[in-house]
Amino acid sequence: MLVEKNASLQPYNTFGIVARAETLVRVRSHADIAALRADPVLGQAPVFVLGGGSNVVLTGDVKPVVLKVEIRGRRLVEETEHAWIVEAGAGEPWHDTVAWTLAQGWPGLENLALIPGTVGAAPVQNIGAYGVELQDRFDSLDAVDLATGQGFTLDAAQCAFGYRDSVFKHAPVQAGEAGRLPRGMGLAGRALITQVRFRLPKPWKPELGYVELERRAAEAGVAQPTAQQIFDWVCAIRRAKLPDPAVLGNAGSFFKNPTVTPEQCADIIARDPKIVHYALPDGRIKLAAGWLIDACGWKGKTVGQAAVYEKQALVLVNRGRGESSVTGGEVMTLAKAIQTSVYERFGIRLEPEPVVV
Repeated sequence: MLVEKNASLQPYNTFGIVARAETLVRVRSHADIAALRADPVLGQAPVFVLGGGSNVVLTGDVKPVVLKVEIRGRRLVEETEHAWIVEAGAGEPWHDTVAWTLAQGWPGLENLALIPGTVGAAPVQNIGAYGVELQDRFDSLDAVDLATGQGFTLDAAQCAFGYRDSVFKHAPVQAGEAGRLPRGMGLAGRALITQVRFRLPKPWKPELGYVELERRAAEAGVAQPTAQQIFDWVCAIRRAKLPDPAVLGNAGSFFKNPTVTPEQCADIIARDPKIVHYALPDGRIKLAAGWLIDACGWKGKTVGQAAVYEKQALVLVNRGRGESSVTGGEVMTLAKAIQTSVYERFGIRLEPEPVVV
């Protein structure tokens, strides 16, 4: 178990916010977790689990013990007539894992290419893009209960996946029988994911239910693209409209796309006919948060070193560098101003995607 004191967290959050951890522990194995729990001081301290730092806004130095998850390893667990079951360590980079599965001939994750972060963070957020969510390709995961040291496995139902949501984003409630976690139990701050398994279905078929992918397929004159072609198209689309965190600090899409009733949508359309919206299977309507923000005139606006990205209003970026980097306070001040503006014009409350610490 590698322990660092007064550790800089700037390299470990994609926003590039300057912050420090009083204590940072690198978790690379189950043995590290056991050593952490056995430590008379660290084992009793509050913890904050950190993956790739791509979905977090640090508003100051972090007092809880920061557990930097660096568990690696990838393998094919099982191949059946209907699916490939693939496992990856929670510390594996997500995009590299998607590329690796395709290189092995196991398609299915290509629509989720170029999403920043780690494998372990993917089920926490139930990441999704271009017509596919993680829950569509999820098999199960292994985790450790940090309160008891007990290992456990969850299937998709037990993860309680929702839109950018899961059991890992909700506060704990009283545990059930040891090792058996009921559906809906909150695991935020309690569980540390160690491995994730994906079910990649056979026969593979392309998921093109997204206008930009349909446009790419039409331009290429390809009715049945390969998984690699979809992977390449998704990477090109994302690179064209989303900034590379290594160049311009950001946490990806900052707000969730809100959902409204058909009646609410009709009311907004009556005032703003060009609003971008999508019908959901349950009858609700999803609105494009980026369009709402853009319609309120926020593109390119700044608060200190925090700014709304010129090419995509859904993304907040860091205009600072080094010690003059953006602060978490500047990011949240900008975010709250945007929320107020959108609510005043549309009556819609935008919900941030990143975890605010």
